[in-house]
Amino acid sequence: MSPPAPRAAAMSFIMVAVLIDMISIGLMVPVLPHIVGTFTRSNDEQALAFLVVAAAFALANFFGSPVLGALSDRFGRRPVLLIGFAGLAIGFFVTALATALWMLVAVRLFSGAMQANISIANAYVADITPPEQRARRFGLLGAMFGIGFILGPVVGGLLGDVDVRLPFFVAGALALVNWCYGFFVLPESLPADRRRPFEWRRANPVAALQGLKALEGVGPLVWVIALTSLAQFMLHMTWVLYTKFKFGWGPGDVGWSLFAVGVVSAVSQGLLLKPLLQRFTPQRLAVVGMVVGAFTFLGFGLATQGWMMYAVIVFGLLGGTASAALQSIVSNAADGTRQGQTMGAVSSVSSLMSVLAPVVGLEILRWVSHRPPGDWLIGLPFFVCAALQGVAALIAWRFFRHHTAVAVKPA
Repeated sequence: MSPPAPRAAAMSFIMVAVLIDMISIGLMVPVLPHIVGTFTRSNDEQALAFLVVAAAFALANFFGSPVLGALSDRFGRRPVLLIGFAGLAIGFFVTALATALWMLVAVRLFSGAMQANISIANAYVADITPPEQRARRFGLLGAMFGIGFILGPVVGGLLGDVDVRLPFFVAGALALVNWCYGFFVLPESLPADRRRPFEWRRANPVAALQGLKALEGVGPLVWVIALTSLAQFMLHMTWVLYTKFKFGWGPGDVGWSLFAVGVVSAVSQGLLLKPLLQRFTPQRLAVVGMVVGAFTFLGFGLATQGWMMYAVIVFGLLGGTASAALQSIVSNAADGTRQGQTMGAVSSVSSLMSVLAPVVGLEILRWVSHRPPGDWLIGLPFFVCAALQGVAALIAWRFFRHHTAVAVKPA
């Protein structure tokens, strides 16, 4: 009796893996700054300590992502995803058991070096998707991120109201479930004839960024990715402390606000993106999404009541289209043997910005943390985000005006 044929890689497999991954990460978001706060004595100290913890993860991820991306081009996506799931599980459990700030810094360094799940998932999608359908598929993947952030932060916030360490035990268990799913169910997406040798000179982040910039039809879009990533990471880094300082929110309140963000993201990329792509090019959607994003950041900074944050989240509905559109433009510029390296390089750009984001965003928040809750200057980090997003939209608009899109050939 012949052995059963291996499963064919399909979009449904990677969507399940990403959904479980994002739920586990989402559980952590509302409570990590509060765990950091257990080792500090003031708002200023808490912001500074969280800066160090966040920067440790981002710095390790900046160097680790292109290496893992290049390894996935050599050995396949599945084994590298399994490394990421295992790293997440270990990181969550150690965080839950941490008894000192240095332990949090150390485990975030380890987690950052081991995890490139997002970039590998994007490469997985590129492996199994014709170029002309990638914007839509990246949108579906973005919808999974959104659904993960619908479920994860709410549960994490509710559990965090009971004990700030409890969400990390639950997240670690979910990461182990995802590892089992990857080991027993998830098929490989990269066939042997499309793999390429691993070379250290291409796996270092500087070489990966240079290769990304050299792709035909990308050019200055590297700066666009960098600026939009910096704005998004500044939002992520400052959201919990900003809403605590300005509105007195705890883990539960933060969880419900991120629930709203997840709903909007899922609707934007899962439902709206397909009909929008039938009428507009990815280039136009990217620019419009970034402009909407700039006004969304401005609204967050100007909000004077907690309920206004929800109104601004809904206003930013179209902002979610920019990320999927940009990813499809970059992915289409790379050939089938370089998707892991290319997506790893994109992740490295994001990781580099996530190194800068806590330094810039949390330092700006420290400048204004002593102000009374109603002071509009507490929103200064978000005003800077709006400016970054506006500059990115301008660069993209100018680039698309003078460069035709790289033609994509149907599969």
